[in-house]
Amino acid sequence: MSNVKKPERIVLQNSGIIDPYSLEQAIAVGAYEAMAKIVKERISPDGVIDIVKASGLRGRGGAGFPTGLKWSFTAKGEQVYIVCNADEGEPGTFKDRLILEGDPHRLIEGMMIAGYAVGASKGYVYVRGEYGLSIERLQHAIDAARQAGLLGEHIFESNVSFDIEVKRGAGAYVCGEETSLIESIEGKRGYPRLKPPYPGAVGLWSKPTVVNNVETLANVPPIIRNGADWFRSYGTEKCPGTKVYTILGHVEKPGLTEAEMGTSLKHIIDTCGGGVKDGKRFKGALIGGAAGAFVCPDCLDKPMDFDGLQELSAVLGSGAILVLDEDAAIVEMLDGILTFFKHESCGQCAPCRAGTLALKTISGRIRQGEGRAGDLEKMIEIATAMEAVSLCPLGQSVLLPIQSALQHFRGEFEALIN
Repeated sequence: MSNVKKPERIVLQNSGIIDPYSLEQAIAVGAYEAMAKIVKERISPDGVIDIVKASGLRGRGGAGFPTGLKWSFTAKGEQVYIVCNADEGEPGTFKDRLILEGDPHRLIEGMMIAGYAVGASKGYVYVRGEYGLSIERLQHAIDAARQAGLLGEHIFESNVSFDIEVKRGAGAYVCGEETSLIESIEGKRGYPRLKPPYPGAVGLWSKPTVVNNVETLANVPPIIRNGADWFRSYGTEKCPGTKVYTILGHVEKPGLTEAEMGTSLKHIIDTCGGGVKDGKRFKGALIGGAAGAFVCPDCLDKPMDFDGLQELSAVLGSGAILVLDEDAAIVEMLDGILTFFKHESCGQCAPCRAGTLALKTISGRIRQGEGRAGDLEKMIEIATAMEAVSLCPLGQSVLLPIQSALQHFRGEFEALIN
Protein backbone atom coordinates (compact mmCIF):
# COMPACT_ATOMS: atom_id res chain seq x y z
CA MET A 1 0.00 0.00 0.00
CA SER A 2 1.32 3.41 -0.94
CA ASN A 3 1.79 5.87 1.92
CA VAL A 4 0.69 8.76 -0.30
CA LYS A 5 -1.97 10.86 1.41
CA LYS A 6 -5.40 9.84 0.22
CA PRO A 7 -7.46 12.83 -0.98
CA GLU A 8 -11.24 12.75 -0.97
CA ARG A 9 -11.36 13.21 -4.75
CA ILE A 10 -9.27 11.84 -7.59
CA VAL A 11 -10.59 13.18 -10.88
CA LEU A 12 -11.86 16.50 -9.49
CA GLN A 13 -8.98 16.98 -7.06
CA ASN A 14 -7.79 20.20 -8.73
CA SER A 15 -11.02 21.43 -10.31
CA GLY A 16 -12.09 24.73 -8.84
CA ILE A 17 -8.71 25.10 -7.12
CA ILE A 18 -6.31 25.88 -9.97
CA ASP A 19 -6.65 28.36 -12.81
CA PRO A 20 -7.36 26.14 -15.84
CA TYR A 21 -5.53 28.64 -18.06
CA SER A 22 -2.32 28.34 -16.01
CA LEU A 23 0.17 25.61 -16.89
CA GLU A 24 2.31 26.73 -13.94
CA GLN A 25 -0.52 26.12 -11.45
CA ALA A 26 -1.27 22.73 -12.99
CA ILE A 27 2.40 21.71 -12.68
CA ALA A 28 2.44 22.98 -9.08
CA VAL A 29 -0.24 20.45 -8.14
CA GLY A 30 1.39 17.53 -9.96
CA ALA A 31 0.54 17.78 -13.66
CA TYR A 32 2.90 15.77 -15.92
CA GLU A 33 4.65 14.14 -12.93
CA ALA A 34 3.30 10.74 -13.97
CA MET A 35 4.72 11.02 -17.49
CA ALA A 36 8.01 12.29 -16.05
CA LYS A 37 8.08 9.26 -13.76
CA ILE A 38 7.59 6.91 -16.71
CA VAL A 39 10.51 8.50 -18.57
CA LYS A 40 12.80 8.84 -15.54
CA GLU A 41 12.20 5.29 -14.23
CA ARG A 42 12.13 3.86 -17.77
CA ILE A 43 8.83 2.10 -17.26
CA SER A 44 8.10 0.16 -20.44
CA PRO A 45 4.82 0.50 -22.35
CA ASP A 46 3.84 -2.99 -21.17
CA GLY A 47 4.77 -1.94 -17.64
CA VAL A 48 2.36 1.00 -17.84
CA ILE A 49 -0.40 -1.31 -19.08
CA ASP A 50 0.33 -3.71 -16.21
CA ILE A 51 -0.02 -0.89 -13.66
CA VAL A 52 -3.37 0.19 -15.14
CA LYS A 53 -4.53 -3.44 -15.21
CA ALA A 54 -3.50 -3.93 -11.58
CA SER A 55 -5.38 -0.78 -10.55
CA GLY A 56 -8.67 -2.29 -11.74
CA LEU A 57 -9.64 0.92 -13.55
CA ARG A 58 -12.77 0.36 -15.62
CA GLY A 59 -14.07 2.62 -18.37
CA ARG A 60 -16.09 5.53 -17.01
CA GLY A 61 -17.99 6.14 -20.23
CA GLY A 62 -20.72 3.66 -19.33
CA ALA A 63 -19.63 0.17 -20.37
CA GLY A 64 -17.18 -0.35 -17.51
CA PHE A 65 -14.70 -2.40 -19.57
CA PRO A 66 -11.27 -2.82 -17.91
CA THR A 67 -9.05 -0.05 -19.28
CA GLY A 68 -5.71 -1.85 -19.08
CA LEU A 69 -7.19 -4.86 -20.85
CA LYS A 70 -8.54 -2.62 -23.62
CA TRP A 71 -5.10 -1.10 -24.11
CA SER A 72 -3.49 -4.55 -24.22
CA PHE A 73 -5.86 -5.60 -27.02
CA THR A 74 -4.65 -2.78 -29.26
CA ALA A 75 -2.82 -4.04 -32.31
CA LYS A 76 0.73 -2.84 -32.93
CA GLY A 77 1.41 -0.72 -35.97
CA GLU A 78 3.47 2.10 -37.42
CA GLN A 79 0.54 4.45 -36.75
CA VAL A 80 -1.74 4.01 -33.72
CA TYR A 81 -4.23 6.60 -32.48
CA ILE A 82 -5.65 7.61 -29.09
CA VAL A 83 -9.14 9.10 -29.28
CA CYS A 84 -10.76 10.77 -26.29
CA ASN A 85 -14.55 10.65 -26.37
CA ALA A 86 -15.72 14.00 -25.01
CA ASP A 87 -18.94 14.03 -27.02
CA GLU A 88 -21.16 13.59 -23.93
CA GLY A 89 -24.56 13.74 -25.63
CA GLU A 90 -26.38 11.86 -22.83
CA PRO A 91 -29.16 14.07 -21.41
CA GLY A 92 -28.43 15.24 -17.89
CA THR A 93 -24.71 14.51 -18.15
CA PHE A 94 -22.08 17.23 -17.95
CA LYS A 95 -19.24 15.67 -15.92
CA ASP A 96 -16.75 15.55 -18.80
CA ARG A 97 -17.46 19.18 -19.64
CA LEU A 98 -16.54 20.27 -16.12
CA ILE A 99 -13.42 18.05 -16.02
CA LEU A 100 -12.24 19.70 -19.24
CA GLU A 101 -13.08 23.16 -17.96
CA GLY A 102 -11.53 22.66 -14.53
CA ASP A 103 -8.37 20.63 -15.18
CA PRO A 104 -7.57 20.22 -18.90
CA HIS A 105 -3.91 19.27 -18.35
CA ARG A 106 -5.00 16.12 -16.51
CA LEU A 107 -6.72 14.85 -19.65
CA ILE A 108 -3.73 15.78 -21.82
CA GLU A 109 -1.39 13.80 -19.55
CA GLY A 110 -3.80 10.86 -19.44
CA MET A 111 -3.87 10.73 -23.25
CA MET A 112 -0.09 11.06 -23.39
CA ILE A 113 0.35 8.08 -21.07
CA ALA A 114 -2.20 6.03 -23.00
CA GLY A 115 -0.37 6.91 -26.22
CA TYR A 116 2.95 5.78 -24.76
CA ALA A 117 1.39 2.52 -23.55
CA VAL A 118 0.01 1.50 -26.95
CA GLY A 119 2.60 3.10 -29.21
CA ALA A 120 0.50 6.04 -30.42
CA SER A 121 2.09 9.37 -31.33
CA LYS A 122 -1.15 11.17 -32.17
CA GLY A 123 -4.34 11.78 -30.21
CA TYR A 124 -7.69 13.37 -30.98
CA VAL A 125 -10.20 14.80 -28.53
CA TYR A 126 -13.69 14.66 -30.02
CA VAL A 127 -15.65 17.31 -28.11
CA ARG A 128 -19.35 18.02 -28.20
CA GLY A 129 -19.82 21.10 -30.37
CA GLU A 130 -21.89 22.98 -27.78
CA TYR A 131 -19.02 22.84 -25.26
CA GLY A 132 -17.47 26.16 -26.29
CA LEU A 133 -15.69 26.87 -23.01
CA SER A 134 -14.36 23.29 -22.77
CA ILE A 135 -12.92 23.55 -26.26
CA GLU A 136 -11.38 26.95 -25.56
CA ARG A 137 -9.70 25.86 -22.32
CA LEU A 138 -8.55 22.52 -23.72
CA GLN A 139 -7.02 24.14 -26.80
CA HIS A 140 -5.30 26.74 -24.61
CA ALA A 141 -3.86 23.95 -22.44
CA ILE A 142 -2.68 21.98 -25.50
CA ASP A 143 -0.96 25.07 -26.93
CA ALA A 144 0.70 25.83 -23.57
CA ALA A 145 1.89 22.23 -23.13
CA ARG A 146 3.25 22.16 -26.68
CA GLN A 147 5.09 25.45 -26.18
CA ALA A 148 6.63 24.10 -22.96
CA GLY A 149 7.86 20.96 -24.70
CA LEU A 150 5.36 18.72 -22.92
CA LEU A 151 3.63 17.83 -26.20
CA GLY A 152 5.18 17.17 -29.57
CA GLU A 153 8.58 15.68 -30.35
CA HIS A 154 10.93 14.21 -27.70
CA ILE A 155 8.85 14.79 -24.56
CA PHE A 156 11.11 15.26 -21.48
CA GLU A 157 14.10 14.97 -23.84
CA SER A 158 13.22 11.31 -24.45
CA ASN A 159 12.40 9.41 -27.61
CA VAL A 160 8.68 9.68 -26.78
CA SER A 161 6.60 11.87 -29.12
CA PHE A 162 2.90 12.65 -28.79
CA ASP A 163 0.60 15.41 -29.97
CA ILE A 164 -3.12 16.15 -29.66
CA GLU A 165 -5.71 17.71 -31.95
CA VAL A 166 -9.22 18.84 -30.98
CA LYS A 167 -12.14 17.84 -33.20
CA ARG A 168 -15.50 19.56 -32.69
CA GLY A 169 -18.60 17.38 -33.00
CA ALA A 170 -21.82 18.55 -34.62
CA GLY A 171 -24.21 17.46 -31.88
CA ALA A 172 -25.25 13.93 -32.89
CA TYR A 173 -26.05 11.68 -29.91
CA VAL A 174 -25.05 8.60 -31.90
CA CYS A 175 -21.48 9.96 -32.19
CA GLY A 176 -20.99 9.07 -28.55
CA GLU A 177 -20.65 5.50 -29.88
CA GLU A 178 -16.98 4.90 -30.64
CA THR A 179 -17.24 3.81 -34.28
CA SER A 180 -19.69 6.61 -35.17
CA LEU A 181 -17.27 9.03 -33.53
CA ILE A 182 -14.42 7.64 -35.65
CA GLU A 183 -16.49 8.02 -38.81
CA SER A 184 -17.19 11.65 -37.86
CA ILE A 185 -13.50 12.43 -37.28
CA GLU A 186 -12.80 11.03 -40.74
CA GLY A 187 -15.23 13.58 -42.16
CA LYS A 188 -18.04 11.14 -42.88
CA ARG A 189 -21.61 10.92 -41.59
CA GLY A 190 -21.66 9.63 -38.01
CA TYR A 191 -22.96 6.14 -38.73
CA PRO A 192 -22.00 3.17 -36.51
CA ARG A 193 -19.77 0.51 -38.04
CA LEU A 194 -20.37 -3.20 -37.91
CA LYS A 195 -18.19 -4.89 -35.27
CA PRO A 196 -15.91 -6.82 -35.51
CA PRO A 197 -13.43 -5.54 -36.49
CA TYR A 198 -13.10 -3.45 -33.34
CA PRO A 199 -11.27 -0.09 -33.24
CA GLY A 200 -8.34 -1.69 -31.41
CA ALA A 201 -7.55 -3.47 -34.67
CA VAL A 202 -9.19 -1.32 -37.37
CA GLY A 203 -10.12 2.14 -36.11
CA LEU A 204 -9.41 5.69 -37.22
CA TRP A 205 -8.32 5.68 -40.89
CA SER A 206 -8.19 1.87 -40.58
CA LYS A 207 -5.37 2.07 -38.02
CA PRO A 208 -5.38 0.55 -34.50
CA THR A 209 -7.21 3.01 -32.22
CA VAL A 210 -7.95 3.26 -28.50
CA VAL A 211 -11.14 5.17 -27.64
CA ASN A 212 -11.45 6.23 -23.98
CA ASN A 213 -13.78 8.57 -22.14
CA VAL A 214 -12.58 11.83 -20.52
CA GLU A 215 -13.14 10.60 -16.95
CA THR A 216 -11.35 7.31 -17.68
CA LEU A 217 -8.23 9.06 -18.96
CA ALA A 218 -8.32 11.59 -16.09
CA ASN A 219 -7.83 8.68 -13.67
CA VAL A 220 -4.62 7.48 -15.36
CA PRO A 221 -2.02 10.08 -14.19
CA PRO A 222 -2.74 9.65 -10.44
CA ILE A 223 -2.66 5.86 -10.85
CA ILE A 224 0.80 6.00 -12.43
CA ARG A 225 1.97 8.60 -9.91
CA ASN A 226 0.67 6.89 -6.75
CA GLY A 227 0.44 3.22 -7.71
CA ALA A 228 -2.24 0.61 -8.32
CA ASP A 229 -2.65 -0.23 -4.63
CA TRP A 230 -3.34 3.41 -3.81
CA PHE A 231 -6.13 3.50 -6.41
CA ARG A 232 -7.56 0.22 -5.09
CA SER A 233 -7.86 1.77 -1.62
CA TYR A 234 -10.90 3.59 -3.05
CA GLY A 235 -14.19 1.95 -3.98
CA THR A 236 -14.88 -1.78 -3.99
CA GLU A 237 -12.82 -4.84 -4.84
CA LYS A 238 -14.36 -5.30 -8.28
CA CYS A 239 -14.92 -1.59 -8.94
CA PRO A 240 -11.99 0.36 -7.50
CA GLY A 241 -11.71 4.14 -7.56
CA THR A 242 -14.29 6.89 -7.59
CA LYS A 243 -17.09 7.96 -9.88
CA VAL A 244 -18.03 11.47 -10.96
CA TYR A 245 -21.80 12.05 -10.89
CA THR A 246 -24.05 14.77 -12.16
CA ILE A 247 -27.03 15.22 -9.83
CA LEU A 248 -30.07 17.06 -11.16
CA GLY A 249 -33.84 17.13 -10.96
CA HIS A 250 -35.71 17.55 -7.69
CA VAL A 251 -32.72 18.10 -5.37
CA GLU A 252 -31.69 21.07 -3.27
CA LYS A 253 -28.15 21.28 -4.70
CA PRO A 254 -27.94 20.13 -8.34
CA GLY A 255 -24.45 19.90 -9.76
CA LEU A 256 -21.35 17.73 -9.86
CA THR A 257 -19.86 15.45 -7.23
CA GLU A 258 -17.31 12.66 -6.90
CA ALA A 259 -17.81 9.67 -4.61
CA GLU A 260 -16.15 6.32 -4.08
CA MET A 261 -17.50 3.41 -6.09
CA GLY A 262 -20.01 1.52 -3.96
CA THR A 263 -21.41 4.63 -2.24
CA SER A 264 -25.17 4.30 -1.78
CA LEU A 265 -27.65 6.24 -3.89
CA LYS A 266 -29.16 7.65 -0.68
CA HIS A 267 -25.80 9.08 0.43
CA ILE A 268 -25.21 10.72 -2.95
CA ILE A 269 -28.68 12.29 -3.00
CA ASP A 270 -28.76 13.38 0.66
CA THR A 271 -25.14 14.34 1.27
CA CYS A 272 -23.98 15.50 -2.15
CA GLY A 273 -27.30 16.72 -3.55
CA GLY A 274 -28.70 18.18 -0.34
CA GLY A 275 -31.71 15.84 -0.32
CA VAL A 276 -34.99 15.95 -2.20
CA LYS A 277 -36.14 19.51 -2.85
CA ASP A 278 -38.67 21.24 -0.58
CA GLY A 279 -38.71 18.29 1.82
CA LYS A 280 -40.81 16.13 -0.51
CA ARG A 281 -40.66 12.35 -0.63
CA PHE A 282 -38.28 10.53 -2.96
CA LYS A 283 -40.24 8.76 -5.67
CA GLY A 284 -37.46 7.43 -7.87
CA ALA A 285 -34.49 8.32 -10.01
CA LEU A 286 -33.32 7.84 -13.56
CA ILE A 287 -29.71 6.66 -13.37
CA GLY A 288 -27.37 6.81 -16.35
CA GLY A 289 -29.17 9.30 -18.57
CA ALA A 290 -31.83 8.61 -21.19
CA ALA A 291 -30.29 5.20 -21.89
CA GLY A 292 -30.34 4.40 -18.18
CA ALA A 293 -32.87 2.86 -15.82
CA PHE A 294 -35.53 4.05 -13.41
CA VAL A 295 -35.11 2.95 -9.80
CA CYS A 296 -37.56 3.14 -6.88
CA PRO A 297 -37.17 3.93 -3.14
CA ASP A 298 -36.25 0.28 -2.43
CA CYS A 299 -32.98 0.93 -4.29
CA LEU A 300 -31.78 3.85 -2.14
CA ASP A 301 -29.39 1.76 -0.03
CA LYS A 302 -27.92 -0.18 -2.94
CA PRO A 303 -24.25 0.46 -3.84
CA MET A 304 -23.59 2.63 -6.88
CA ASP A 305 -21.08 0.64 -8.92
CA PHE A 306 -21.09 -1.43 -12.09
CA ASP A 307 -21.85 -4.74 -10.40
CA GLY A 308 -24.23 -3.50 -7.68
CA LEU A 309 -26.50 -1.79 -10.20
CA GLN A 310 -26.40 -4.81 -12.49
CA GLU A 311 -28.21 -6.74 -9.76
CA LEU A 312 -31.01 -4.16 -10.02
CA SER A 313 -31.12 -4.49 -13.83
CA ALA A 314 -29.80 -0.92 -13.90
CA VAL A 315 -26.59 0.65 -15.20
CA LEU A 316 -24.15 3.24 -13.92
CA GLY A 317 -23.91 4.60 -17.45
CA SER A 318 -22.74 8.18 -17.76
CA GLY A 319 -23.15 8.84 -14.04
CA ALA A 320 -26.20 11.10 -14.40
CA ILE A 321 -28.67 10.89 -11.51
CA LEU A 322 -32.03 12.52 -12.22
CA VAL A 323 -33.93 12.64 -8.92
CA LEU A 324 -37.73 12.54 -9.00
CA ASP A 325 -39.98 13.63 -6.14
CA GLU A 326 -43.44 12.34 -5.24
CA ASP A 327 -45.16 14.59 -7.81
CA ALA A 328 -43.11 13.45 -10.81
CA ALA A 329 -45.04 11.89 -13.72
CA ILE A 330 -43.18 8.81 -14.94
CA VAL A 331 -45.37 8.48 -18.03
CA GLU A 332 -44.33 11.97 -19.16
CA MET A 333 -40.70 11.20 -18.33
CA LEU A 334 -40.66 8.06 -20.45
CA ASP A 335 -42.44 9.80 -23.30
CA GLY A 336 -39.77 12.50 -23.26
CA ILE A 337 -37.02 9.86 -23.37
CA LEU A 338 -38.63 8.11 -26.34
CA THR A 339 -39.04 11.46 -28.12
CA PHE A 340 -35.31 11.97 -27.66
CA PHE A 341 -34.42 8.51 -29.01
CA LYS A 342 -36.69 8.97 -32.03
CA HIS A 343 -35.05 12.31 -32.78
CA GLU A 344 -31.49 11.03 -32.33
CA SER A 345 -31.76 7.74 -34.22
CA CYS A 346 -29.37 7.99 -37.16
CA GLY A 347 -31.75 5.91 -39.29
CA GLN A 348 -29.05 3.62 -40.66
CA CYS A 349 -30.67 0.40 -39.42
CA ALA A 350 -34.38 -0.35 -39.80
CA PRO A 351 -34.99 -1.79 -36.29
CA CYS A 352 -33.99 1.48 -34.62
CA ARG A 353 -35.43 3.78 -37.30
CA ALA A 354 -38.87 2.13 -37.28
CA GLY A 355 -38.78 0.99 -33.66
CA THR A 356 -38.20 4.40 -32.10
CA LEU A 357 -41.05 5.84 -34.16
CA ALA A 358 -43.42 3.04 -33.11
CA LEU A 359 -42.46 3.37 -29.43
CA LYS A 360 -42.93 7.14 -29.46
CA THR A 361 -46.35 6.72 -31.12
CA ILE A 362 -47.54 4.30 -28.44
CA SER A 363 -46.05 6.32 -25.60
CA GLY A 364 -47.62 9.55 -26.85
CA ARG A 365 -50.97 7.82 -27.13
CA ILE A 366 -50.76 6.59 -23.52
CA ARG A 367 -49.71 10.01 -22.27
CA GLN A 368 -52.77 11.60 -23.90
CA GLY A 369 -55.08 9.09 -22.22
CA GLU A 370 -55.76 7.19 -25.43
CA GLY A 371 -53.79 4.05 -24.62
CA ARG A 372 -55.05 0.64 -25.67
CA ALA A 373 -55.04 -2.78 -24.07
CA GLY A 374 -51.77 -4.50 -24.87
CA ASP A 375 -49.83 -1.26 -25.46
CA LEU A 376 -47.39 -1.90 -22.62
CA GLU A 377 -46.66 -5.43 -23.78
CA LYS A 378 -46.21 -4.14 -27.33
CA MET A 379 -43.64 -1.59 -26.16
CA ILE A 380 -41.61 -4.29 -24.42
CA GLU A 381 -41.87 -6.51 -27.50
CA ILE A 382 -40.60 -3.78 -29.86
CA ALA A 383 -37.79 -2.68 -27.53
CA THR A 384 -36.68 -6.29 -26.97
CA ALA A 385 -36.43 -6.82 -30.73
CA MET A 386 -34.47 -3.57 -31.04
CA GLU A 387 -32.04 -4.69 -28.33
CA ALA A 388 -31.39 -7.93 -30.22
CA VAL A 389 -30.86 -6.61 -33.74
CA SER A 390 -30.06 -2.87 -33.69
CA LEU A 391 -26.66 -1.92 -35.01
CA CYS A 392 -25.48 0.26 -32.12
CA PRO A 393 -26.17 0.97 -28.43
CA LEU A 394 -28.78 3.65 -29.21
CA GLY A 395 -31.32 1.12 -30.43
CA GLN A 396 -30.06 -1.58 -28.09
CA SER A 397 -30.54 0.51 -24.94
CA VAL A 398 -34.15 1.70 -25.39
CA LEU A 399 -35.42 -1.41 -23.59
CA LEU A 400 -33.83 -0.44 -20.28
CA PRO A 401 -35.78 2.77 -19.48
CA ILE A 402 -39.04 1.19 -20.72
CA GLN A 403 -38.60 -2.04 -18.79
CA SER A 404 -37.54 -0.31 -15.56
CA ALA A 405 -40.35 2.27 -15.75
CA LEU A 406 -42.94 -0.47 -16.13
CA GLN A 407 -41.31 -2.61 -13.45
CA HIS A 408 -41.47 0.08 -10.77
CA PHE A 409 -44.30 2.38 -11.92
CA ARG A 410 -46.58 0.22 -14.06
CA GLY A 411 -49.65 1.43 -12.15
CA GLU A 412 -49.27 4.96 -13.54
CA PHE A 413 -49.37 3.66 -17.10
CA GLU A 414 -52.29 1.33 -16.46
CA ALA A 415 -54.29 4.12 -14.82
CA LEU A 416 -54.02 6.24 -17.97
CA ILE A 417 -54.86 3.31 -20.23
CA ASN A 418 -57.87 2.29 -18.15
